[in-house]
Amino acid sequence: MAELSVEVAYAGPEGQVVLALVVPSGTTAWQAVELARGGLPEGVTPDPVRLGIFARKVAADRVLEEGDRVELYRPLTLDPMEARRRRAKRGA
Repeated sequence: MAELSVEVAYAGPEGQVVLALVVPSGTTAWQAVELARGGLPEGVTPDPVRLGIFARKVAADRVLEEGDRVELYRPLTLDPMEARRRRAKRGA
């Protein structure tokens, strides 16, 4: 079975990390996250509905291709519409 070189990336207040992995072909995005879990900053809890590959949201069962970078997204701290309302109110 062929192997693929992929990365799992996370950036947040806990720290930033990009982990290079070699996985068997047929590996899904979530399986790669599970393999990388030990290298993530302490306190980071990956969520299978908050994954992307090169800034495009993907399902956890998306099969990876050579060179993919699986990105772990954090929950929003503020609704984007509420942030816009606050900026408009300040006149920014």
